Formats: sequence, structure tokens, C-alpha cells
Amino acid sequence: MKKAFPILVLNGPNLNMLGVREPKTYGKATLRDLEALCKKTAKDLGIIVDCRQSNVEGELVTWIQASRKTHAGIVINAGGYSHTSVAILDALLLSELPVVEVHISNIYAREKFRHDSLLSKAAKGVICGLGVDGYAYALQAMAKMIKSKTSKKKR
Repeated sequence: MKKAFPILVLNGPNLNMLGVREPKTYGKATLRDLEALCKKTAKDLGIIVDCRQSNVEGELVTWIQASRKTHAGIVINAGGYSHTSVAILDALLLSELPVVEVHISNIYAREKFRHDSLLSKAAKGVICGLGVDGYAYALQAMAKMIKSKTSKKKR
């Protein structure tokens, strides 16, 4: 049986401060809580996750580039880089993997500059405003995409 590739769950700048940073906007869950939710959801779905966080744009780009051959898809919350990083967009497009973009807060109910995400161009879907539960929904969608892609290859 072929080894299943994990889903890369990437979190960008300031997400290491979840639970401390603006709890009225981002909730009280910590990054550790978020990662535990992702691992539990993955287990329930029969998939594997590889959770990572960095405040460094280049490190996120490097992980995305490397994921081409080692991962089945990407769930990403690039934080503030969502609105500014052509480099992350280019890496996501280069990966040729399915991507689901997640935002904990509703970016459309916030400052105008947050309404536009460069990364959405690379995403199959975007989930925002549902708190950390958005990651569970993203993983559910990703599992469905991967299983659909796998069943099409078997035909």
C-alpha cells in the first residue's frame, strides 16, 4: 500500500501568539490548541497533518516549495502575508497542490486592507470568520479533494 502524504498546515506571522493576541478577534485558543484540533480532525478523517508556524516569509516559501513532492495539499493561514506576499502566492502556484486558505477572523468585517488576499488566487477555497474551527472545515474539504483526485486516478 502506498504511503499517504500529509497535508501541510501552515501558519504565518503572529499566529504563535494566539490566545494572547486580541482574544476578542482571534479567540482564546492557542496555537497548540489549534494544532491539536488539526491532528484530531485528521485522525478522524484518516489523513495525516504536518503543522508548522513561522514569522518568517522566506521560511514559509521554502516549506511550500519543498511540499511539492512530500505533501498532498496545503491549508494555509499566512496571517498578514495573505495581503502582501507575492512570494508566497508564487510558491503556492508552483506547488501545484490543492490549497485551502483559512482566516480565523472575518477579514471582510475588518479594516479595508484585509479584504483582499493575494493568496486566494492559488486557493481552491477560502474559509474565514469561523475561528479555529475553520481549520477543521479546511481539512474536511482537503480530504474530500484528495480522495476525489485519488479515485479519478484509479479509473
